[in-house]
Amino acid sequence: MKQPNKTTWLNLPSMGLSIRMLFTGYLLTIGFGLVTAGAQILLTHGMADGKMGLSIDDIVYSYYGNRGNSKLEAKLNGSMKDKAPEDIRAKMIHWARDGASEEAWEAEIKKEVTLYCSGCHGSIPGLPVITNFDVMRETAKSDQGASVDALTRVSHIHLFGIAFIFFIMGFIFSFSVGIPKLLKEATILLPFLFLILDIISWWATKWFAGFAWFTMIGGIGYSLASSFMWFTSMYQMWVLPYNGKDYLINSWED
Repeated sequence: MKQPNKTTWLNLPSMGLSIRMLFTGYLLTIGFGLVTAGAQILLTHGMADGKMGLSIDDIVYSYYGNRGNSKLEAKLNGSMKDKAPEDIRAKMIHWARDGASEEAWEAEIKKEVTLYCSGCHGSIPGLPVITNFDVMRETAKSDQGASVDALTRVSHIHLFGIAFIFFIMGFIFSFSVGIPKLLKEATILLPFLFLILDIISWWATKWFAGFAWFTMIGGIGYSLASSFMWFTSMYQMWVLPYNGKDYLINSWED
């Protein structure tokens, strides 16, 4: 006599309430984190060209640079535009265009930087301490985009951290039912591939501005794939169990 399958619960609609609560708590937290990450991108990279909204120019300015201006000028006219009054920003830009002399720095610019910039640049890890003249002089040079050191640091943080998020999200989604096998497998894999494309395109854009399009494709790609997994998983955990049907499929064998 054939023994009943002991793993028929191994799908999202059939899981116990405790497991669904665990998965839901994770998905809600990650979902909120991804929304705030998107907002952070809009407020930093999205203002690189001085206009709200993420564009190809924003990506080019962030990684390749706006090489006709200094990084200081690009920031003061972009993501840092609201951090100081217009006359103060104009004074700093004029100082950079005039050669960023140490005399003018000590006489006037340093106190303005300390007043308007040191609250973040000096207390938040990862931000350059621009109250230091040598650091500020480098910022006043032609904008070459993200430095190799910055790209190295951010790349490995994103690869390790976001890959871990996609792994757990994909693990939860793998318990879904009613999804065509090929579509499920592709959806689980695609966020990792788009993430790798995104990171590689940062480096490529650093040297060739045209690769900025791949950064946009990578970001949109893994956002769509992860959103599909998120909404599908939540729907199957909190809607399907209450529709009166039994789901006896082991989703890993589906």
